[in-house]
Amino acid sequence: MELREIEIFLALAEELHFGRTADRLHVTPARVSQVIKKQERAIGAELFKRTSRNVQLTDIGRQLRDGLAVGYQQIHDALAAAAAAGKGISGELRVAYSAAWAGNLVVAAADTFRTRHPDCVVHIQDSQLNDPLGPMRDGSRDIQLSELPIDEPDIVSGPVLFSEPRALVVPAGHPFAERETVSVEDLAEAPLVTITGQPQYFLDLHYPRHTPKGRPIPRGPSTTAWQEVLALVGAGKGVSPTSLRAAQYYSRPDIVYVPFRDAPPVEYGLLWPATGNTPKVRAFVQAVLETAAP
Repeated sequence: MELREIEIFLALAEELHFGRTADRLHVTPARVSQVIKKQERAIGAELFKRTSRNVQLTDIGRQLRDGLAVGYQQIHDALAAAAAAGKGISGELRVAYSAAWAGNLVVAAADTFRTRHPDCVVHIQDSQLNDPLGPMRDGSRDIQLSELPIDEPDIVSGPVLFSEPRALVVPAGHPFAERETVSVEDLAEAPLVTITGQPQYFLDLHYPRHTPKGRPIPRGPSTTAWQEVLALVGAGKGVSPTSLRAAQYYSRPDIVYVPFRDAPPVEYGLLWPATGNTPKVRAFVQAVLETAAP
């Protein structure tokens, strides 16, 4: 069985649809069918049960899938590693993330990257709120996963990888804490704890100065660190928007996360210096895209 034929079998075992498998591998459905029939003749048993409505693996098909999958991945990784060596993917790659849930994706992608490129050491760290772009500009960071938008001539902004619903962090004793949801219009009713160091267009989106109806949003204290934001909110100094996912990572008895019912989601994407479009950065971007795909 040739490597391409193994790839076709494994893709069909995952998709369970001849058309989708053909589209995924850029072949015709007839080619997929031809390969599967050839494999079944060689093995002497059906690998798939086909009806007009669906495609299912047989017991022998499942056995073959489980046996081939590990070996195929090893071959794929070995080829990728060899190609990486030929492209000079070695040394160090410095990766940062802005939020814990973004860090989860970075760590998972780094595992895939290390398997493919064992000669490249990946260093992971969190990004500072007060200067998120500085380390990329001074050459101490190669790539990072952060909130968008970032629109800078010297920074490449990749596609949106995922988005999170937005929430408002409020003091535990605040009237908003009793609500199931809040509106963006409610921001006119409480001081907004903000951060400094981000581009103004970024702040205008995440920490607006007016509600959609034009009502001014009062400003509360400003800080440069996320834990200080939570401390200020907990002390009753104001409220602050964030991703709803933060409630799972930064729970405190003095604050409550209340979902917005009408705010846009927080979007996340990869950023890297325009002058740093190296083979190892491109390889890490590919690893992140593959990891985020499901």
